[in-house]
Amino acid sequence: MSIHAAVRTASRTYSHHSGYLVFIWPALAVLLCAALWIATVVRSDAEHERAETQARKDASAYAEAYEQYITRSVGQMDQVTMQLKFSWEKSRNLGLLDELRRDGMFTDAAFSVVAIVDRNGLVQASTRPALIGSDLSAGPYFVQHRNHISTALRIGTAPPRFTREGDEGDLVLFTRRLDTRDDEFDGIVLMAMDARYFTSFVSPATLGVGGVVALAGSEGRLRAEQRSDGAAFLDSSDKLLPAHEDLWASERGVRLVQGQHGFADGQARVLGWRHSSAYPLVALVGLSHAAALEAAQASWIDSRDRAIVISACLLLLGAAGAVLARRAVLREREQEEVQRAYRTATESGNDGFYMAAAVRDREGEITDFRIVDCNERGAFFYGLTRATLIGSSLSQIDSALFGEALLDTYRKAMEAGFHEDDRRMPLDNRLNISWGRRRLVRVGNGLAVTLQDISERKAHETQLERLANEDVLTGLATRHAFLAAMPAILAQAGSTGSGLALLFIDLDEFKHVNDTHGHATGDQLLRSAAARLLSLLRPTDQVARFGGDEFLVLLHPCEGERQAASVAARIVEAFSVPFLIGDELHAVGASIGISMFPRDGEDAETLVRHSDIAMYAGKNEGKGQYRFFDPALSNSLNSRARLKQRMLEAIEHDQFALVYQPRVHARSGELLSMEALIRWQHPELGVVSPAEFIPLAESTGLIVRIGEVVIDKACAQLAAWREAGVELVPVSINVSPKQFLRGGVQRHLSCAMARHRIPPSLIEVEITESAMMGDHDDILAELASLRALGVKLHVDDFGTGYSSLSQLQRLKMDVLKVDRAFTTELGNSKEGKVFFQAIVSMAHALGMSVVAEGVETEEQLDILRGLDCNEVQGYYIARPVAAAEMAAMMRRRFLLGQGALASGSLAPEVVSF
Repeated sequence: MSIHAAVRTASRTYSHHSGYLVFIWPALAVLLCAALWIATVVRSDAEHERAETQARKDASAYAEAYEQYITRSVGQMDQVTMQLKFSWEKSRNLGLLDELRRDGMFTDAAFSVVAIVDRNGLVQASTRPALIGSDLSAGPYFVQHRNHISTALRIGTAPPRFTREGDEGDLVLFTRRLDTRDDEFDGIVLMAMDARYFTSFVSPATLGVGGVVALAGSEGRLRAEQRSDGAAFLDSSDKLLPAHEDLWASERGVRLVQGQHGFADGQARVLGWRHSSAYPLVALVGLSHAAALEAAQASWIDSRDRAIVISACLLLLGAAGAVLARRAVLREREQEEVQRAYRTATESGNDGFYMAAAVRDREGEITDFRIVDCNERGAFFYGLTRATLIGSSLSQIDSALFGEALLDTYRKAMEAGFHEDDRRMPLDNRLNISWGRRRLVRVGNGLAVTLQDISERKAHETQLERLANEDVLTGLATRHAFLAAMPAILAQAGSTGSGLALLFIDLDEFKHVNDTHGHATGDQLLRSAAARLLSLLRPTDQVARFGGDEFLVLLHPCEGERQAASVAARIVEAFSVPFLIGDELHAVGASIGISMFPRDGEDAETLVRHSDIAMYAGKNEGKGQYRFFDPALSNSLNSRARLKQRMLEAIEHDQFALVYQPRVHARSGELLSMEALIRWQHPELGVVSPAEFIPLAESTGLIVRIGEVVIDKACAQLAAWREAGVELVPVSINVSPKQFLRGGVQRHLSCAMARHRIPPSLIEVEITESAMMGDHDDILAELASLRALGVKLHVDDFGTGYSSLSQLQRLKMDVLKVDRAFTTELGNSKEGKVFFQAIVSMAHALGMSVVAEGVETEEQLDILRGLDCNEVQGYYIARPVAAAEMAAMMRRRFLLGQGALASGSLAPEVVSF
């Protein structure tokens, strides 16, 4: 029964049963009050629950966006410190930091200190000159790097000594271990950053009153926070953040934190957190619980006060109903209903409200609605004035903006009594709102409509989502977003039987551009590359920046290899055209690896890995080309990886051994020296040819450790022969080009000689001609350090490189070893003899002895004697022998006449290491 019907019934009953009206009206008033308070409480609870839910969503979204911001920011610090480590270990240039500052690095005010600290804890180079020479060896960061071989980035709190005069905030300290070429501790790279660089993520208005953004180290070394009032703290007693780290021990989450284990100021907050996917850091966002519930609490107070007033009115009406006439009671009820509806529609002055009366046809069906009242805010949303809007029909206001959807919504609200939703408004210049929250409440024969403008909040949510899924620099999809979308695309392709192609694109020479022209130019080049890449693809193709200068392209659909090859060729050709950045052209190419779905993989991870393998295989064969994945590529990589691992095990388990090949006087045959050659005796593979493992050792850098093994073993063997009473001759040790160019040979050689008490007269160092091509100053310095030990220096494999007479003169080498290719030509052609004669004459003119390598026949030996060659080495003299046989040769001393026993059909030694 409706209120109006109840009033009419009560009035009629009053006419006939006046004695009962005294009890009926108060009872009716009490029942109405009870219903009103139930509705008020239920609605308030719902508002509080919505506010709680929204606060949790906001805290979770802010934490996720903040975690990505922190990961990107720390990732930049990671790259900067890694670049500093690489540049320092390569150059040891004390002016490195000044050069980088001149190139535009470390100019941001957030960089408080950047420094290079040596192995003793002394600052060698710093962006703050006052720190140079300071002793930092007692710092926990220095102790940790010194005691742990890991080169991973360490994040912690900077001590007060790094704070500059005038700095307003605390500092976050990033450090990374420096290594020598032998992986020994050589100091640290240190970088102190303003903590506000990491905590000033959102504006105070976004956080709200009492909000806080915090960054915590998951290993307990770092706590930094910034409040909505602008105050920032780093590992200070003034921090609000709870001390119990188990609150955010899980990878991600959101919870209400309050009570004795809560925030330091005792205020309850909704805490959202996310652990960084790449670093031991946790991003935390705390939103004031009270602020989150403020609107709901205000709504409850308004509803409570309104319910109190209405309840009082109902009780008064109930008391007066016994004596009032039926018409007066009905009129008063009707007026109160209109007033209540009016107050409901005008709760917020920033919201638009409308009173819409239903227009019905003869059958009672609703055909339209007419606006009977509104406020100015509501009229503004539609680009009208209040006077213009009142009296208009819904169909007139619509005018093709909403179609039938708006009228259908109003009809449903009339049927259900209530309707609420968030709606994106049509794109039309007549509307002054893009997103609105609508609330429609049925009141009699009409609707009370409230329209709240939520455009700004929706725009903020869209921005947060874009930050999570779109690469800020290029505007392309991020790696995370791309890989997240892949499973659905692959599933759809699998169900329809269509093919896909994944292209892994790497920019050639990008690192050179980035290093020589700066990160700003590199960033602009990446943006231009992304734009050029997009212009070459279809709208249906997916593109993402995978990281650094790498991109992923998913051709969807792809009819086969021919189509994929066509697209790849088009990209390679387009990227061969230089990019114009500013006033300069920068040439970078593209190397592309291609994997096909489902042939090369049925999941995203496999397809990406296989396309990556194909790209690097193509890059090794020559940049600027594309290549399809072949399972053999994976097998080859696996074989190389296994061989590399076995070489590491060989070094650890002492599987390498040395053999020795004599070098004799060309005329007398007297043993003058011997060359140490390495052999690998594997317990399962047997003897592994140097031609198989030396190239891999060169490419992986293991040749440096193997070279150190050769030096140690050669010195140890000389000491053993000496103890056995053998009259010694010098041993020549080969130094690989990579080992020589990296430096450190002199240090390791001097240590080995001192450890085994080997005089320098028994050591000779052989350096290939190609290793001496490069920076003359560095080469001369390295050779001078070796010569200072007192050892002799040989030019090995002469004739295979491009050294000049002037270069040989500056290098001041002792012995010139002519490559076996020239020795082979002796006796075969007149030119061969002429060339060899020229080499001997040149060497003697420079004061160098000449050694002929690869002497295989008596005829070659006779020719070499006639050319006045000093020494000879080869199978005609003796093949490489073990230490015991070499000892016998040293006792015999004169070896010519034994060549026939050692020559024969044996192949010449092709790898000298």
